[in-house]
Amino acid sequence: MGKEPERGEVYVGVDVSKDRLDVAVWPSQQVFSDTNDVQGIARLAERIAGLHPRIVVLESTGRLEVPAALEFGENGLAYRIVNPRQIREYARAMGKLAKTDRIDALILARWAESAQPEPKPLPDASRRELRALVTRRAQLIENLTREKNRFQGETVPNVRRSIKDSITWHERQIARLDKELDQFMKSSPDFSGQSDRLQSVPGVGPVLTRMLIACLPELGTLNRYQLAALVGVAPLNRDSGKSSAKRFCWGGRVEVRCALYMAALVGMRHNPIIKALYERLRAKGKPAKVALVACMRKLLTILNAMMRDQTSWRQTSPAAA
Repeated sequence: MGKEPERGEVYVGVDVSKDRLDVAVWPSQQVFSDTNDVQGIARLAERIAGLHPRIVVLESTGRLEVPAALEFGENGLAYRIVNPRQIREYARAMGKLAKTDRIDALILARWAESAQPEPKPLPDASRRELRALVTRRAQLIENLTREKNRFQGETVPNVRRSIKDSITWHERQIARLDKELDQFMKSSPDFSGQSDRLQSVPGVGPVLTRMLIACLPELGTLNRYQLAALVGVAPLNRDSGKSSAKRFCWGGRVEVRCALYMAALVGMRHNPIIKALYERLRAKGKPAKVALVACMRKLLTILNAMMRDQTSWRQTSPAAA
């Protein structure tokens, strides 16, 4: 949460669709729209800048919101991309059950005044390019997994050949992207140094390293509790009155959490601190999944401390984990 709203402050909500951007201003409730293309986004950025808003809030819409958010940032506008589920829950709490693009834009603007979210820093061009490459690789991996699953269950020879060709194509694309990512990381002194530092930790490989650098720029700047909540590996209480329910991890950055999960699995075998923590929790009767999430959180804490202190991996006693 940010500061308390000041009198006269302006908040802008932008509902994003494939062809159009609907904009609402709070508290004036002014609404207008334009096309979701280069020209339309530029016109909106200029018009919104003239309103001098405290923040512009956009709803995450399958990355359709990214060009507008970057243009707003380039024009000096503070912006924040938010989870649509969070906005819909806010709308229901306000009794707003109807849903149109303009209503959604107004809800976004009103939510911005209520929640006072902190603006998101504009990522530099190198980090944006790295994130695009990392995201594309993750998409190809997901598609490859689906094709392999289809291949296992298919019996028609012609279809099997088609799927096998698709699998081969995906594998070649992933290999090509891996080479591009390696070259990209090596060409950047900052990214290269961060990569070497992170990969000095047993269990941490290039996939997690790239994901952290691209999608978790806050690494090394937050405390361990804030970072765990941001990634989605912090257990959240679900208590009410005398009832105390099981704690669950919820929300966070899914792509980072998935990469961290795989690294924790490797760390359980090759990292003495992670291995000792997992074995200790299992010996106490903790379920395997709970112990694994704790290992993910521990690994994230180690990486955060290393980035904060600008140090590489130092072997410590497993008993200290």
